[in-house]
Amino acid sequence: MKNQIMSCEFNIDTACVEVKLTDGSMVSIDCDTVENEYARNMYEVSELNFLICNEPISYVRLLLNGKTEEYLRNNTDYTTLSDMR
Repeated sequence: MKNQIMSCEFNIDTACVEVKLTDGSMVSIDCDTVENEYARNMYEVSELNFLICNEPISYVRLLLNGKTEEYLRNNTDYTTLSDMR
């Protein structure tokens, strides 16, 4: 990404992560839309929610770099009930 992230913060009222870039522009990321696009189960939703609340800059970098699916695949452990039998 050409512009660097200056700051980012989760806005609970809008359910968006608001990102300010070094060129002065702002981006608002709708977290519900991201969950609908990438999360396939409650564990992945939980992982995204953790990032949003605790490491919003990491969350934004994953999205902007196109690494969200890879991150979720490598950082969540999910076994279906049928696989447990």
